[in-house]
Amino acid sequence: MMQDQIAWRPDAAMIEASNLRAFMRFAGVADYGELARRADADPAWFHEVLLKHVDFRFYRRYETVLDDSQGAAWPRWCVGGTTNVVLNALDRWRGTPTYDRTALDWIGERGERRSFSYRELDREVCRCAEGLRALGLGRGDVIATYLPNVPEAAVAMLAIPKIGAIAMPLFSGFGAEAIASRVGIAGARALVATDGALRRGRPADTKAIVDQAVARAPSIRHVIVVRHTGTPVAWSKGRDHWWHELLEGRAGDSLTEEMQADAPFLLVFTSGTAGKPKGVVHTHCGFPMKCIIDLGLMQDYKPDDVLLWMSDMGWVVGPLLVYGVPVMGGRYILVEGAPNYPDADRMWRLCAEHKVSYLGIAPTTVRSFMAQDSDPGSTHDFGALRIVISSGEPWTEDAWRWLFERVCKRRVPILNFSGGTEMIGILMTTVIEPIKPCGFNAAVPGIGADVVDENGATVAPGTVGELVMRGRTIGLTRGLWNDAARYLETYWSTWPGIWHHGDFASRDAEGHWRIYGRSDDTLKIAGKRTGPAEIEALLMASGKFAEAAAIGVPDAVKGSALVCVAAPKPGVAGDERLAEEVIEAVVRGLGVPFRPRAVTFVSELPKTRNLKIMRRVIRAAWLGLDPGDLSSLVNPDSVEQIRQRAPRQA
Repeated sequence: MMQDQIAWRPDAAMIEASNLRAFMRFAGVADYGELARRADADPAWFHEVLLKHVDFRFYRRYETVLDDSQGAAWPRWCVGGTTNVVLNALDRWRGTPTYDRTALDWIGERGERRSFSYRELDREVCRCAEGLRALGLGRGDVIATYLPNVPEAAVAMLAIPKIGAIAMPLFSGFGAEAIASRVGIAGARALVATDGALRRGRPADTKAIVDQAVARAPSIRHVIVVRHTGTPVAWSKGRDHWWHELLEGRAGDSLTEEMQADAPFLLVFTSGTAGKPKGVVHTHCGFPMKCIIDLGLMQDYKPDDVLLWMSDMGWVVGPLLVYGVPVMGGRYILVEGAPNYPDADRMWRLCAEHKVSYLGIAPTTVRSFMAQDSDPGSTHDFGALRIVISSGEPWTEDAWRWLFERVCKRRVPILNFSGGTEMIGILMTTVIEPIKPCGFNAAVPGIGADVVDENGATVAPGTVGELVMRGRTIGLTRGLWNDAARYLETYWSTWPGIWHHGDFASRDAEGHWRIYGRSDDTLKIAGKRTGPAEIEALLMASGKFAEAAAIGVPDAVKGSALVCVAAPKPGVAGDERLAEEVIEAVVRGLGVPFRPRAVTFVSELPKTRNLKIMRRVIRAAWLGLDPGDLSSLVNPDSVEQIRQRAPRQA
């Protein structure tokens, strides 16, 4: 397949100027192979050298960089040291040239624009911190943010850890029940929201949603409201506070709390395959350092880059921007709204207008542009673009090549990373090695990435198996919020001392990796196992679908039968003839045993806030089962459409 061929190679100048090369010189290693081997064998060495290289700041230096005496699941980092993520994101830039450089550019859905230097951002964060303290909030308190991408979202998320509290960003599209459940699990004491929000030009009464949620969340004592749309709001005296009034008259200089380096500062919820949402816990030293490793070291983000990644604050990309970019002294663009509204090519237009050099994008977003027949490279100038990074789900080759050829012009590398909310990246693509379509050319140093069989043994090159971590990484979650048993059961119970990530992967003889999707989405038909991405790629290759999903359903003979659910592009008829084309494509690509039992067409597939297609939800809807937690879906109405399409006998 074309995926086995090299699509892009770095030149000598890019390799020599890369952050990885600078770090390898500092660490005294000859090449990346030596770095990876040494880091996997001795993660403490790797992290300590990197802490020195990036000059990560502490109030009191740590005594031990890594203590794993409590077992692989519970490593402690920078033990005995004290720091704060805000010390490294803002305070360290005072008195330096960076302090007067742009930190954040904001673009509203209606075209409004605001810009903040590090000095201005620091001032607003200090004022917000003092406002929070005036409400009696401080160390250890969980403070939720239910905010669209407005500047106050970044300010609040920095002010919360500044006072020693724990920031809990929520997806801005959540309903009252989803907010209440997460606030209840976390025991949050305060919540920051807007009076209203815009969603593709339509107003949303976010304050009313908050009021409904807080009525079921007795731990909430304060609701802080940012005036954004001017929507009239109900008011609870004593509980509700206007943001602008809370900050009025506050000092622009404020104490940053000195915290234990491994104290929590960030709580991000992610949905499991069943049951209540999982609260992932990140620390003051762990999360910012992992941002530096993944974006800075592995994917070559530089302070001069202009970064655009349109994502919600409720997914880990939001915190990655808010905390990770300032820690590296960089600049990012925060955009309210969708990539293709109010104009179809909005994201590409912003890239060109703002001379974006570092673009983040999800494969599903690319497929949405493909579905609307966008050709951005012919109408926009991407001359400033240096790097594109991608995460969220596996690529299909047609989408990868569309981006590489039409936007990147075969000049700009697409750097994939795959991991999760629990640790950000495991597999990465760097600028110092050749790139194969849809793949990864490296694993994060120290993480001990491997592909194993059902017994936990390393598989041969080219063999598909489970992606695991055998090593240690500073960015790994400190567990799940108040649920140690679930943490151990979910990630550590399959093989002793090995992190079970839940993705199928392979690694070829040249050291290139591929991800095939969640292992709990695996299809095993007539004794043959495959990932859904392989089947979905056959459908997408036709050019007739915006998105597609392959699921397995019970079959008395085969054990499991294949069902394909797809959303045709505008103007493509979802009829019997198209269904026959799908069946023929699957049989031609994978053989008669994989002949679909059914092919059905819908307007859209259920997706999460970070645009992952939820195959477990599709399967449950098709079979008439309980789909579990749907609060993270951006389009819950799509589930009912699938239920209606499913045959009664299924």
